[in-house]
Amino acid sequence: MPDAPLVAVILDAARPYDRLIIAGVAQFAREKTHWSLYVEEDPLQKLPDLTRWHGQGIIANFDDRRVATAISGLDVPVVGVGGGYGWHDAASGIPYIYTDNAAIGRLGAEHLLACGFETLAFCGYPRTTTSGWSEERAAAFAAACHRVKRPCHTFTGRHGNARRWADLQGELIRWLAQLPKPLGLMACNDLRARHVLEACRTLGLRVPHDVAVLGVDNDEMICELTDPTLSSIDQAARRIGYEAAATLDCLMQSAPHPAGGRGRRGRSARSPASPPRIVVPPIGVVPRASTDTLATSDPLVFETLHAIRRTPWRRPAVEALAAAGGISRTSLESRFKAAVGRSIHEEYIRLRLAATRRLITGSDLPLKTVANRTGFPSVQYMTTFIRRHTGLTPARLRAIEKRG
Repeated sequence: MPDAPLVAVILDAARPYDRLIIAGVAQFAREKTHWSLYVEEDPLQKLPDLTRWHGQGIIANFDDRRVATAISGLDVPVVGVGGGYGWHDAASGIPYIYTDNAAIGRLGAEHLLACGFETLAFCGYPRTTTSGWSEERAAAFAAACHRVKRPCHTFTGRHGNARRWADLQGELIRWLAQLPKPLGLMACNDLRARHVLEACRTLGLRVPHDVAVLGVDNDEMICELTDPTLSSIDQAARRIGYEAAATLDCLMQSAPHPAGGRGRRGRSARSPASPPRIVVPPIGVVPRASTDTLATSDPLVFETLHAIRRTPWRRPAVEALAAAGGISRTSLESRFKAAVGRSIHEEYIRLRLAATRRLITGSDLPLKTVANRTGFPSVQYMTTFIRRHTGLTPARLRAIEKRG
Protein backbone atom coordinates (compact mmCIF):
# COMPACT_ATOMS: atom_id res chain seq x y z
CA MET A 1 0.00 0.00 0.00
CA PRO A 2 1.53 3.39 -0.98
CA ASP A 3 2.48 5.85 1.75
CA ALA A 4 -0.19 8.38 2.68
CA PRO A 5 0.36 11.75 0.98
CA LEU A 6 1.93 14.27 3.37
CA VAL A 7 0.21 17.66 3.44
CA ALA A 8 1.56 20.63 5.40
CA VAL A 9 -1.08 22.91 6.94
CA ILE A 10 0.83 26.09 7.70
CA LEU A 11 -1.52 28.14 9.85
CA ASP A 12 -1.39 29.57 13.35
CA ALA A 13 -3.42 27.30 15.64
CA ALA A 14 -3.38 30.01 18.32
CA ARG A 15 -5.66 32.21 16.15
CA PRO A 16 -9.41 31.39 16.21
CA TYR A 17 -9.85 31.86 12.45
CA ASP A 18 -6.87 29.64 11.59
CA ARG A 19 -7.91 27.02 14.13
CA LEU A 20 -11.34 26.67 12.55
CA ILE A 21 -9.79 26.38 9.07
CA ILE A 22 -7.53 23.59 10.34
CA ALA A 23 -10.64 21.79 11.63
CA GLY A 24 -12.18 21.98 8.14
CA VAL A 25 -9.02 20.59 6.54
CA ALA A 26 -8.96 17.75 9.06
CA GLN A 27 -12.61 16.95 8.34
CA PHE A 28 -11.93 16.65 4.61
CA ALA A 29 -8.92 14.45 5.31
CA ARG A 30 -11.05 12.14 7.48
CA GLU A 31 -13.90 11.92 5.00
CA LYS A 32 -12.21 11.86 1.61
CA THR A 33 -8.52 11.05 1.79
CA HIS A 34 -5.76 9.20 3.59
CA TRP A 35 -3.58 12.25 4.05
CA SER A 36 -0.95 12.55 6.72
CA LEU A 37 -1.25 16.13 8.00
CA TYR A 38 1.72 18.17 9.15
CA VAL A 39 0.30 20.79 11.57
CA GLU A 40 2.31 22.65 14.17
CA GLU A 41 1.19 25.26 16.69
CA ASP A 42 3.93 27.68 15.60
CA PRO A 43 3.77 28.07 11.80
CA LEU A 44 7.14 29.86 11.62
CA GLN A 45 9.59 28.23 13.99
CA LYS A 46 8.29 24.77 13.10
CA LEU A 47 7.92 25.34 9.37
CA PRO A 48 9.37 22.27 7.63
CA ASP A 49 12.67 22.63 5.80
CA LEU A 50 11.04 23.04 2.42
CA THR A 51 14.31 22.43 0.55
CA ARG A 52 14.34 18.86 1.89
CA TRP A 53 10.67 18.30 2.62
CA HIS A 54 9.06 15.18 1.09
CA GLY A 55 5.45 16.36 1.12
CA GLN A 56 2.91 16.41 -1.67
CA GLY A 57 0.87 19.56 -0.92
CA ILE A 58 0.58 22.70 1.20
CA ILE A 59 -2.28 24.76 2.61
CA ALA A 60 -0.93 28.06 3.94
CA ASN A 61 -2.12 31.38 5.32
CA PHE A 62 -0.86 34.12 3.01
CA ASP A 63 -1.53 36.78 5.65
CA ASP A 64 1.98 36.05 6.95
CA ARG A 65 4.71 37.39 4.70
CA ARG A 66 7.37 34.97 5.99
CA VAL A 67 5.16 31.98 5.26
CA ALA A 68 4.25 33.31 1.80
CA THR A 69 7.93 33.91 1.02
CA ALA A 70 8.97 30.47 2.27
CA ILE A 71 6.54 28.60 -0.01
CA SER A 72 6.72 30.82 -3.09
CA GLY A 73 8.12 29.08 -6.13
CA LEU A 74 7.75 25.53 -4.84
CA ASP A 75 6.72 22.98 -7.45
CA VAL A 76 4.32 21.19 -5.09
CA PRO A 77 0.61 22.08 -5.21
CA VAL A 78 -0.24 25.00 -2.90
CA VAL A 79 -3.59 26.46 -1.80
CA GLY A 80 -3.76 29.76 0.05
CA VAL A 81 -6.22 30.95 2.67
CA GLY A 82 -6.53 34.21 4.58
CA GLY A 83 -8.58 37.33 5.08
CA GLY A 84 -8.48 38.39 1.43
CA TYR A 85 -5.38 40.55 1.76
CA GLY A 86 -1.72 40.02 2.58
CA TRP A 87 0.87 38.42 0.30
CA HIS A 88 -1.08 36.24 -2.08
CA ASP A 89 -0.10 36.97 -5.68
CA ALA A 90 -2.99 36.32 -8.04
CA ALA A 91 -0.53 36.05 -10.93
CA SER A 92 1.04 33.00 -9.28
CA GLY A 93 -2.01 30.89 -10.17
CA ILE A 94 -2.19 29.59 -6.59
CA PRO A 95 -5.87 29.21 -5.61
CA TYR A 96 -6.84 31.47 -2.70
CA ILE A 97 -9.92 30.91 -0.52
CA TYR A 98 -11.43 33.42 1.90
CA THR A 99 -14.71 34.68 3.33
CA ASP A 100 -17.12 37.18 1.82
CA ASN A 101 -16.32 40.19 3.99
CA ALA A 102 -18.97 42.44 2.44
CA ALA A 103 -21.66 39.83 3.16
CA ILE A 104 -20.43 39.60 6.76
CA GLY A 105 -20.77 43.37 7.20
CA ARG A 106 -24.28 43.40 5.73
CA LEU A 107 -25.32 40.46 7.89
CA GLY A 108 -24.14 42.24 11.03
CA ALA A 109 -26.06 45.40 10.17
CA GLU A 110 -29.23 43.43 9.44
CA HIS A 111 -29.03 41.67 12.80
CA LEU A 112 -28.57 44.86 14.81
CA LEU A 113 -31.15 46.80 12.81
CA ALA A 114 -33.60 44.00 13.54
CA CYS A 115 -32.99 44.68 17.24
CA GLY A 116 -34.45 48.14 16.64
CA PHE A 117 -31.35 50.30 17.16
CA GLU A 118 -31.49 53.88 15.92
CA THR A 119 -27.72 54.32 16.24
CA LEU A 120 -25.12 51.78 15.14
CA ALA A 121 -21.36 51.48 15.29
CA PHE A 122 -18.54 49.35 13.94
CA CYS A 123 -15.28 48.64 15.75
CA GLY A 124 -12.44 47.51 13.50
CA TYR A 125 -8.67 47.28 13.54
CA PRO A 126 -6.08 49.90 12.58
CA ARG A 127 -5.01 49.71 8.93
CA THR A 128 -2.25 47.23 8.11
CA THR A 129 -1.23 45.26 5.03
CA THR A 130 -3.51 42.40 6.06
CA SER A 131 -6.44 44.21 7.78
CA GLY A 132 -8.36 45.06 4.62
CA TRP A 133 -10.93 42.43 5.61
CA SER A 134 -11.86 44.62 8.60
CA GLU A 135 -12.26 47.67 6.36
CA GLU A 136 -14.44 45.72 3.93
CA ARG A 137 -16.73 44.62 6.73
CA ALA A 138 -16.90 48.17 8.09
CA ALA A 139 -17.76 49.64 4.68
CA ALA A 140 -20.54 47.11 4.02
CA PHE A 141 -21.91 47.58 7.54
CA ALA A 142 -21.98 51.38 7.17
CA ALA A 143 -23.57 51.16 3.71
CA ALA A 144 -26.35 48.93 5.05
CA CYS A 145 -27.01 51.45 7.85
CA HIS A 146 -27.03 54.42 5.47
CA ARG A 147 -29.49 52.68 3.15
CA VAL A 148 -32.08 52.82 5.93
CA LYS A 149 -30.95 56.27 7.09
CA ARG A 150 -29.34 55.13 10.35
CA PRO A 151 -26.24 56.91 11.67
CA CYS A 152 -23.16 54.70 11.84
CA HIS A 153 -20.01 55.46 13.84
CA THR A 154 -16.83 53.66 12.75
CA PHE A 155 -13.75 53.22 14.94
CA THR A 156 -10.34 51.67 14.36
CA GLY A 157 -8.10 53.43 16.84
CA ARG A 158 -4.32 53.18 16.97
CA HIS A 159 -4.01 49.99 19.00
CA GLY A 160 -5.33 46.57 18.03
CA ASN A 161 -2.89 44.39 19.91
CA ALA A 162 -3.69 43.35 23.49
CA ARG A 163 -0.03 43.81 24.43
CA ARG A 164 -0.87 47.52 24.66
CA TRP A 165 -3.95 46.74 26.73
CA ALA A 166 -4.12 49.98 28.73
CA ASP A 167 -3.75 52.15 25.62
CA LEU A 168 -6.19 49.96 23.65
CA GLN A 169 -8.82 50.17 26.37
CA GLY A 170 -8.29 53.88 26.92
CA GLU A 171 -9.09 54.83 23.33
CA LEU A 172 -12.05 52.44 23.19
CA ILE A 173 -13.48 53.86 26.42
CA ARG A 174 -13.19 57.44 25.16
CA TRP A 175 -14.94 56.51 21.90
CA LEU A 176 -17.78 54.55 23.51
CA ALA A 177 -18.41 57.19 26.17
CA GLN A 178 -19.34 59.87 23.63
CA LEU A 179 -21.69 57.76 21.48
CA PRO A 180 -25.50 57.95 21.80
CA LYS A 181 -27.18 55.10 23.70
CA PRO A 182 -28.73 52.64 23.20
CA LEU A 183 -26.21 51.48 20.61
CA GLY A 184 -25.94 48.45 18.33
CA LEU A 185 -22.25 47.67 17.78
CA MET A 186 -20.55 45.19 15.48
CA ALA A 187 -16.90 44.31 16.04
CA CYS A 188 -14.80 43.04 13.15
CA ASN A 189 -14.10 39.77 15.00
CA ASP A 190 -14.67 38.10 18.36
CA LEU A 191 -11.36 39.26 19.81
CA ARG A 192 -12.23 42.88 19.04
CA ALA A 193 -15.70 42.30 20.50
CA ARG A 194 -14.05 41.15 23.73
CA HIS A 195 -12.13 44.44 23.81
CA VAL A 196 -15.45 46.28 23.47
CA LEU A 197 -17.15 44.24 26.20
CA GLU A 198 -14.34 45.05 28.62
CA ALA A 199 -14.59 48.76 27.81
CA CYS A 200 -18.36 48.61 28.40
CA ARG A 201 -17.76 46.98 31.78
CA THR A 202 -15.32 49.72 32.77
CA LEU A 203 -17.84 52.41 31.77
CA GLY A 204 -20.69 50.68 33.57
CA LEU A 205 -22.64 50.22 30.34
CA ARG A 206 -25.15 47.40 30.36
CA VAL A 207 -24.82 44.82 27.58
CA PRO A 208 -27.10 44.41 25.64
CA HIS A 209 -29.45 47.15 26.93
CA ASP A 210 -27.08 50.12 26.57
CA VAL A 211 -24.74 48.56 24.01
CA ALA A 212 -25.51 45.37 22.09
CA VAL A 213 -22.30 43.72 20.84
CA LEU A 214 -21.89 41.38 17.86
CA GLY A 215 -18.64 39.65 16.90
CA VAL A 216 -17.40 37.54 13.97
CA ASP A 217 -15.81 34.05 14.00
CA ASN A 218 -18.17 32.27 16.41
CA ASP A 219 -15.17 31.11 18.41
CA GLU A 220 -16.99 29.21 21.16
CA MET A 221 -14.13 29.60 23.62
CA ILE A 222 -14.55 33.38 23.50
CA CYS A 223 -18.31 33.55 22.89
CA GLU A 224 -19.33 31.29 25.77
CA LEU A 225 -16.83 32.66 28.31
CA THR A 226 -17.63 36.36 27.91
CA ASP A 227 -20.20 37.95 30.21
CA PRO A 228 -22.75 38.17 28.73
CA THR A 229 -22.23 35.45 26.14
CA LEU A 230 -21.32 36.90 22.75
CA SER A 231 -23.48 36.82 19.64
CA SER A 232 -21.28 36.18 16.63
CA ILE A 233 -21.35 35.65 12.86
CA ASP A 234 -20.19 32.23 11.74
CA GLN A 235 -18.06 33.21 8.76
CA ALA A 236 -17.71 29.59 7.58
CA ALA A 237 -14.02 29.26 8.45
CA ARG A 238 -14.35 25.47 8.71
CA ARG A 239 -15.88 25.43 5.26
CA ILE A 240 -12.95 27.46 3.97
CA GLY A 241 -10.64 24.75 5.31
CA TYR A 242 -12.79 22.05 3.74
CA GLU A 243 -12.84 23.82 0.36
CA ALA A 244 -9.09 24.48 0.56
CA ALA A 245 -8.47 20.77 1.17
CA ALA A 246 -10.81 19.77 -1.66
CA THR A 247 -9.05 22.19 -4.02
CA LEU A 248 -5.63 20.91 -2.97
CA ASP A 249 -6.77 17.32 -3.48
CA CYS A 250 -7.69 18.14 -7.10
CA LEU A 251 -4.32 19.82 -7.64
CA MET A 252 -2.45 16.87 -6.18
CA GLN A 253 -4.38 14.46 -8.38
CA SER A 254 -3.41 16.42 -11.50
CA ALA A 255 0.15 17.35 -10.45
CA PRO A 256 2.83 16.26 -12.98
CA HIS A 257 4.96 14.78 -10.16
CA PRO A 258 2.74 12.35 -8.23
CA ALA A 259 5.49 11.62 -5.75
CA GLY A 260 5.63 15.26 -4.72
CA GLY A 261 8.00 18.07 -5.50
CA ARG A 262 10.44 17.27 -2.69
CA GLY A 263 10.54 20.96 -1.96
CA ARG A 264 12.18 21.88 -5.27
CA ARG A 265 11.98 25.50 -6.35
CA GLY A 266 10.20 26.41 -9.52
CA ARG A 267 6.68 27.14 -10.75
CA SER A 268 3.99 26.17 -8.25
CA ALA A 269 2.08 23.12 -9.40
CA ARG A 270 -1.51 23.90 -10.26
CA SER A 271 -4.35 22.93 -12.53
CA PRO A 272 -4.97 25.36 -15.41
CA ALA A 273 -8.69 25.25 -14.51
CA SER A 274 -8.13 26.22 -10.87
CA PRO A 275 -10.03 29.43 -10.04
CA PRO A 276 -7.55 31.94 -8.61
CA ARG A 277 -9.82 33.28 -5.84
CA ILE A 278 -12.77 31.51 -4.20
CA VAL A 279 -15.09 33.48 -1.91
CA VAL A 280 -17.05 31.52 0.71
CA PRO A 281 -20.26 33.17 2.05
CA PRO A 282 -20.88 33.35 5.82
CA ILE A 283 -23.30 30.89 7.39
CA GLY A 284 -25.18 33.39 9.58
CA VAL A 285 -25.52 34.97 13.00
CA VAL A 286 -25.35 32.74 16.07
CA PRO A 287 -27.41 34.78 18.57
CA ARG A 288 -26.46 34.86 22.25
CA ALA A 289 -27.11 37.16 25.19
CA SER A 290 -25.02 40.14 24.00
CA THR A 291 -27.65 41.13 21.40
CA ASP A 292 -30.76 39.73 23.07
CA THR A 293 -32.66 43.00 23.22
CA LEU A 294 -35.21 45.12 21.40
CA ALA A 295 -34.08 48.75 21.36
CA THR A 296 -37.12 50.75 20.36
CA SER A 297 -39.18 53.28 22.24
CA ASP A 298 -42.26 52.46 20.16
CA PRO A 299 -44.32 49.96 22.20
CA LEU A 300 -46.22 48.66 19.16
CA VAL A 301 -43.05 48.05 17.19
CA PHE A 302 -41.58 46.35 20.26
CA GLU A 303 -44.61 44.08 20.60
CA THR A 304 -44.59 43.22 16.89
CA LEU A 305 -40.87 42.38 16.92
CA HIS A 306 -41.33 40.34 20.06
CA ALA A 307 -44.22 38.40 18.50
CA ILE A 308 -42.16 37.52 15.40
CA ARG A 309 -39.14 36.49 17.46
CA ARG A 310 -41.21 34.42 19.85
CA THR A 311 -42.79 32.32 17.08
CA PRO A 312 -40.88 32.95 13.82
CA TRP A 313 -42.61 30.01 12.13
CA ARG A 314 -46.02 31.67 12.55
CA ARG A 315 -47.12 34.60 10.38
CA PRO A 316 -47.67 37.62 12.66
CA ALA A 317 -51.27 38.73 13.22
CA VAL A 318 -50.62 42.28 12.04
CA GLU A 319 -54.29 43.31 11.96
CA ALA A 320 -54.79 42.19 15.56
CA LEU A 321 -51.60 43.88 16.76
CA ALA A 322 -52.60 47.12 15.06
CA ALA A 323 -56.14 46.96 16.45
CA ALA A 324 -54.82 46.34 19.97
CA GLY A 325 -52.75 49.51 19.62
CA GLY A 326 -55.66 51.53 18.27
CA ILE A 327 -54.04 52.25 14.89
CA SER A 328 -54.45 51.04 11.34
CA ARG A 329 -52.42 48.23 9.83
CA THR A 330 -50.88 50.73 7.41
CA SER A 331 -49.70 52.90 10.30
CA LEU A 332 -48.16 49.94 12.11
CA GLU A 333 -46.39 48.83 8.94
CA SER A 334 -45.03 52.35 8.45
CA ARG A 335 -43.83 52.68 12.06
CA PHE A 336 -42.25 49.22 11.98
CA LYS A 337 -40.30 49.90 8.79
CA ALA A 338 -39.12 53.27 10.12
CA ALA A 339 -37.77 51.60 13.28
CA VAL A 340 -36.38 48.34 11.90
CA GLY A 341 -35.53 49.19 8.30
CA ARG A 342 -37.60 46.33 6.88
CA SER A 343 -41.29 45.61 6.49
CA ILE A 344 -43.02 43.27 8.93
CA HIS A 345 -43.25 40.63 6.20
CA GLU A 346 -39.55 40.95 5.34
CA GLU A 347 -38.57 40.56 8.99
CA TYR A 348 -40.87 37.57 9.39
CA ILE A 349 -39.32 35.88 6.34
CA ARG A 350 -35.79 36.65 7.57
CA LEU A 351 -36.41 35.18 11.02
CA ARG A 352 -38.38 32.20 9.73
CA LEU A 353 -35.56 31.38 7.32
CA ALA A 354 -32.97 31.68 10.11
CA ALA A 355 -34.97 29.47 12.49
CA THR A 356 -35.62 26.81 9.84
CA ARG A 357 -32.01 26.89 8.67
CA ARG A 358 -30.70 26.43 12.23
CA LEU A 359 -32.93 23.40 12.74
CA ILE A 360 -31.92 21.85 9.40
CA THR A 361 -28.17 22.33 9.83
CA GLY A 362 -27.92 22.08 13.61
CA SER A 363 -29.72 18.76 14.03
CA ASP A 364 -30.13 15.36 12.43
CA LEU A 365 -33.92 15.49 12.61
CA PRO A 366 -35.76 14.07 9.58
CA LEU A 367 -36.77 16.87 7.22
CA LYS A 368 -40.44 15.97 7.75
CA THR A 369 -40.01 16.66 11.47
CA VAL A 370 -38.24 19.95 10.74
CA ALA A 371 -41.11 20.99 8.44
CA ASN A 372 -43.68 20.18 11.14
CA ARG A 373 -41.79 22.10 13.81
CA THR A 374 -41.38 25.18 11.65
CA GLY A 375 -44.98 25.39 10.52
CA PHE A 376 -44.74 24.10 6.94
CA PRO A 377 -47.56 21.82 5.77
CA SER A 378 -45.10 19.50 4.03
CA VAL A 379 -41.43 18.96 3.19
CA GLN A 380 -42.24 20.14 -0.33
CA TYR A 381 -43.44 23.54 0.93
CA MET A 382 -40.35 23.86 3.12
CA THR A 383 -38.10 22.89 0.22
CA THR A 384 -39.66 25.55 -2.01
CA PHE A 385 -39.21 28.18 0.72
CA ILE A 386 -35.57 27.26 1.43
CA ARG A 387 -34.64 27.03 -2.26
CA ARG A 388 -36.24 30.41 -3.01
CA HIS A 389 -34.17 32.18 -0.34
CA THR A 390 -30.89 30.23 -0.43
CA GLY A 391 -30.77 28.62 -3.86
CA LEU A 392 -30.36 25.20 -2.21
CA THR A 393 -32.63 22.37 -1.15
CA PRO A 394 -32.80 21.57 2.60
CA ALA A 395 -30.86 18.34 2.04
CA ARG A 396 -28.11 20.14 0.12
CA LEU A 397 -28.01 22.95 2.70
CA ARG A 398 -27.57 20.39 5.48
CA ALA A 399 -24.84 18.56 3.59
CA ILE A 400 -22.87 21.74 2.90
CA GLU A 401 -23.18 23.35 6.32
CA LYS A 402 -22.53 20.10 8.18
CA ARG A 403 -19.01 20.36 6.75
CA GLY A 404 -18.43 23.45 8.83
